[in-house]
Amino acid sequence: MVPPAVESPNPQLTQQFLSSALSQRGPSALPYSEDTKWLIRHHLLSLTTSFPSLEPKTATFTHNDGRSVNLLQSDGTVPMPYQGVTYNIPVVIWLMESYPRHPPCVYVNPTRDMVIKRPHSHVNPSGLVSLPYLHNWIYPSSNLVDLVRALSLTFAADPPLFSQRRAPRTPPSHNPNPNPSPNFDSFSSGSSNPGAFSSGYSRPSIPPNNYPPSPYASGSGRVQPSPTTTTSHHGEDQSEVFKRNAINKLVEIVHGDVVGLRKTREGEMEGLFSVQGVLKQREDQLNKGLKGMRDEMEGLEQQLQMVLMNSDVIEGWLRDNQGKKFRSLENVEDAFECVDVLSKQMLDCTASDLAIEDTLYALDKAVQVGSVPFDQYLRSVRALSREQFFHRAMVAKVRAAQLQAQVANMASRNQHYAV
Repeated sequence: MVPPAVESPNPQLTQQFLSSALSQRGPSALPYSEDTKWLIRHHLLSLTTSFPSLEPKTATFTHNDGRSVNLLQSDGTVPMPYQGVTYNIPVVIWLMESYPRHPPCVYVNPTRDMVIKRPHSHVNPSGLVSLPYLHNWIYPSSNLVDLVRALSLTFAADPPLFSQRRAPRTPPSHNPNPNPSPNFDSFSSGSSNPGAFSSGYSRPSIPPNNYPPSPYASGSGRVQPSPTTTTSHHGEDQSEVFKRNAINKLVEIVHGDVVGLRKTREGEMEGLFSVQGVLKQREDQLNKGLKGMRDEMEGLEQQLQMVLMNSDVIEGWLRDNQGKKFRSLENVEDAFECVDVLSKQMLDCTASDLAIEDTLYALDKAVQVGSVPFDQYLRSVRALSREQFFHRAMVAKVRAAQLQAQVANMASRNQHYAV
């Protein structure tokens, strides 16, 4: 039967419900994009104003993969004019997570005494509706009000539901038991058991391609339309159409401006990220240079300590030998005495190295003027170079030993002064 006339819902309560549902945060928040919630609210309010029989709600939607999510829906009936009478088709309009950029999901929701027409060009056996308006959904101009009007026109051309007929009772003369069978009884009482429906259902006695005049009344029963459901959208005020088109155009312009502004900001962010990368590289270079300068400063401090130690040694020698006369010395070099074995080795090796260097220089001059044959020059250079290498290696070892001894001596002095 046609549902009774639906009272117009309180607009303030509907606005409060949508504002509260769309402003939720945390685990209970609806999975819609923040920049589209205002448009979703506008669509549902416009739908409730144009079609009071459709009420916005929140419910749990289960996807085909088993994932459940809390979504907005518009539940109620859609007016359908059929053979001069307006009927109400129960539907559920689900606003999916990507709404309004993508179309909603519309399901026909038959009651117990209704069945879905099979086959139907726009409704599958599960009740899912497929319309050209849904396939050609354009954001942001497409809306729920125009969708419901398209549903009404499509259902008027081909009703998706019709009432199920009850099987006639068996004449009592053929059955000694006056009571009908259990399955028949269960169907006659309006049971929704699928088994009862299959056992008690009989097809209408009309051609397969013709359906009852009323998609809700069986037999010859005729139902009067509800006064609130006979309004047709053909008589809609032109000012409302112009206002809606202007709002849609304004929304489209604002959306384009937002997209352009977003692209500009993304370009600026990319530039800032590039500058940040360059600054990061310079920071690494500065840190590396600072580390090198610190290492160099430590090396210079060690050399300064070595110079100070040598200065102390020279000043001590000058104090000890101040005023002494060395006229009795035949050789001036005898005035210098090595304080230890390492110093003597250093002096001998250094003198030998410098003497070999002078010899090699003299050989170069001699071979250039032809005083020394070339083969003899090569043999002499090879022998002198081997000997020079030996002296230089010895100098390096002696220098390392002296440095170690000086460090140990300085440590002992510091410890003595501390005591």
